[in-house]
Amino acid sequence: MIDSNGAQAHDDRSDSKDIVSPGASESERAAEAALRPRQLSEFVGQETVRSQLSLVLEAAVARGKTPDHVLLSGPPGLGKTTLSMIIAAEVNGSLRLTSGPAIQNPGDLAAVLSSLQESDVLFIDEIHRLARTAEEMLYLAMEDFRVDVMVGKGPGATSIPLPLPPFTVVGATTRAGLLPAPLRDRFGFTGHLEYYAEDELALIVTRNAVKLHADLEAEAAREIASRSRGTPRIANRLLRRVQDWAQVRGSGVLDLEAARAALDVFEVDRRGLDRLDRAVLEAVCTRFGGGPVGLTTLAVSVGEEPETVETVAEPYLVREGFLVRTPRGRAATTLAFDHLGLPSPAAGDTLFS
Repeated sequence: MIDSNGAQAHDDRSDSKDIVSPGASESERAAEAALRPRQLSEFVGQETVRSQLSLVLEAAVARGKTPDHVLLSGPPGLGKTTLSMIIAAEVNGSLRLTSGPAIQNPGDLAAVLSSLQESDVLFIDEIHRLARTAEEMLYLAMEDFRVDVMVGKGPGATSIPLPLPPFTVVGATTRAGLLPAPLRDRFGFTGHLEYYAEDELALIVTRNAVKLHADLEAEAAREIASRSRGTPRIANRLLRRVQDWAQVRGSGVLDLEAARAALDVFEVDRRGLDRLDRAVLEAVCTRFGGGPVGLTTLAVSVGEEPETVETVAEPYLVREGFLVRTPRGRAATTLAFDHLGLPSPAAGDTLFS
């Protein structure tokens, strides 16, 4: 649990390589916990999902029943875990946290399910990575609120039904397409979280600065929001780094000058690109004439693993229009050349044209 002083425990040190990564370490999750909103009315952004979820929860509370099972999908860092905590608070239930990779067999899942009380919320992160054998047990638990426990082996084995109190499963996934159809169909409500607008991120940063007892100016909040890739987790991380800079090298006030100086130290540019992002763009634009270039070749040229380039750098570069994926590999757009201050190649003047 995070106590009320956890809001000040923000001395985790993210290096410039992963400061704009949407993933989070254990220490960072602990720091985030103190900044999370406690009620749905405090949650910023995701208007559609928030409105739909509010309706589902209010109706369930009015009927005196547990809400339908909830599936939340979307990129990491957008608030899926926060929403699960809010759901538990709204229905006055306890939150039990686990993850798909942690449940390797039906016995692991049975142990978690047997500890649930009525109205509890079971949050399963990365539910698409749940073991197939455990999925079969989860189907029955979600639909009939019971699990069948096998006792004994061979011809003498018997199945003992174990009733469960009504509870709500909240599943979170970054890859909804990997969920089996039978599992996906058992969720009564599915919400897809989108990236946040800059004004929403600026509001989140401003609210969290108060919790961190930081004096944040409006211009600095907008500057941090503009470099956060539309992701609250990154915005909170950058806020802590700006606060560090202001305390150590500045006046203690988080103004525009402090924000720009801190983000320059951590190599986050005006478009939210970090060192790896720029290295990928520079390799495509300068070494390969704008591409197309294969993923493995590109990864070797920047000294990273292909998986790192594909999962960490490429999604944001493609989303922002710096890179395009073609059948022959990755190619840079005119926007990438302009961002790096390089002349764009003439039409058709590429490496393999």
